[in-house]
Order: sequence, then C-alpha cells, then structure tokens
Amino acid sequence: MSPDEGALEILRAEGKRITAQRNLLLEVISESRGHLDAGEIYRRARSKDPRISLSTVYRNLNLLRELGLISELHLDEEHHHYEVREEAEHFHLICSNCERVIEFDSPLIPRLLAEVSAERGFLVERVHIDMVGLCDDCRATLDLRSAR
Repeated sequence: MSPDEGALEILRAEGKRITAQRNLLLEVISESRGHLDAGEIYRRARSKDPRISLSTVYRNLNLLRELGLISELHLDEEHHHYEVREEAEHFHLICSNCERVIEFDSPLIPRLLAEVSAERGFLVERVHIDMVGLCDDCRATLDLRSAR
C-alpha cells in the first residue's frame, strides 16, 4: 500500500520533498492499521529498507506530525504511538493488562463538547480521549482466576 495522494499533495504544498524514506514511513504506518511506536515503525521500515536510520525515522515522524499527516498518541504510556490521521475523530480504549487499543466513537462526545463549550465559553479545537481499563478478554481471564 502506498501513501495516498492527499498526503503527497500536503508534502508538496509545504515545499517538502517526497523522499523514499517519507513514503516508506507513511506506508508502514498506513499498513499497520494500529498504533505503532517509533521503535516498531523503525523495525518495519528497516525490513523494507535496511539503510534507513532511527534518526531519520524520528525526524520524519516529527515532520509528518507537524504537517498533520499522522497523529501522535500517548496511550497511557511514556513513549508515543503513531497512526495515520483520519478525517473522522476517534478515541481510544486502552487495556491496562494486555495494552490492546480499541478505537471508538460516540454520539455523546459532540454533545459533551457543545455543553462544555457553552458553559465555559471555550472554543474546543481538538479532543483527545483515552479510557483505560480492562478489555473483555482480560476481564474474563481475571474473572476465571478469581473464581478458582
């Protein structure tokens, strides 16, 4: 899968070169359909291009984030994860046991934003919601252990 034309247009519009490394990183992140940290992005990119360096990965992740092509997520950990930025906002459920990340959306969130904006006179530009708990699988496993 190659980066979509929209991402390449943004790079061009910002006067940035479309390098093989940038293409590769966008490809790796797009293919993952998940939330990769920089180390995993580096490992996957290196398997396709052994000449890519970790500093190149970090430098380009920062650029792609600044241009709005990818999102940097914290996911209740000290290091960052990255995903392709999508038009539709979504949020994350993070399992504190297995670290699985489940994306979700809810019709309650726009209502909450409107209510908070009206009450506080605050213009919300961006929302970041991570909910940490136990996924069904881990909860079932823990329930089985406690039943013994």
